Amino acid sequence: MRGKFIVIEGIDGCGKTTQIDEIARWIPTSGLLKGKSKLVKTREPGGSLLGKKLRNLILDNNKNNKPSSLAELLLYSADRAEHISKIISPALEKQDWVLSDRFCDSTLAYQGYGRSLNLEIIKNIESIVCQGKYPDLTIFLDISAEESVLRRKHLIPDRMESEGIKFLQKVNEGFKFIAKEKNWKIISAMEDIDTISNEIKETLLKEFS
Repeated sequence: MRGKFIVIEGIDGCGKTTQIDEIARWIPTSGLLKGKSKLVKTREPGGSLLGKKLRNLILDNNKNNKPSSLAELLLYSADRAEHISKIISPALEKQDWVLSDRFCDSTLAYQGYGRSLNLEIIKNIESIVCQGKYPDLTIFLDISAEESVLRRKHLIPDRMESEGIKFLQKVNEGFKFIAKEKNWKIISAMEDIDTISNEIKETLLKEFS
């Protein structure tokens, strides 16, 4: 028996970080964890020590350091391989729960639909990297690309966030297609923070109680 693996997905500005922080506080008090199980909160890119260094490379906004689309894909894949090996797999084997901000479908959305890289190539790399470790539940926080830009207008963007609205629209359409194809739980991120949190909590209780 292994622990549970939960992923929150969505484009930048959808409120993933806010919701993950709230859910991470709530799960240990929810009665969902059994025995000595604990919750591990993590993210991609940057969940592991190596991943933190790769994150700095991937999201560096210096145009002189911009990797090619294929190199970017492989950097994300390297981050994920280390993330699974060092963080996700050990936690699940100890029957701990893992709550991750993004996982492999972000790569499919951003590099596949956004960058127009071959989807089959991405899926083949994913099958090697993920080692059979896939989420028990993925929750998609749904907002428009226009809303994403509006919410982030006062923030300093990283390299991915600087790609512009057309790129973000393609990524968002990719996420929506993946969400329907994989039967994710889709939650409107246009509601207030507490309403969204409550819907996520209700989903987790229904799925895992």
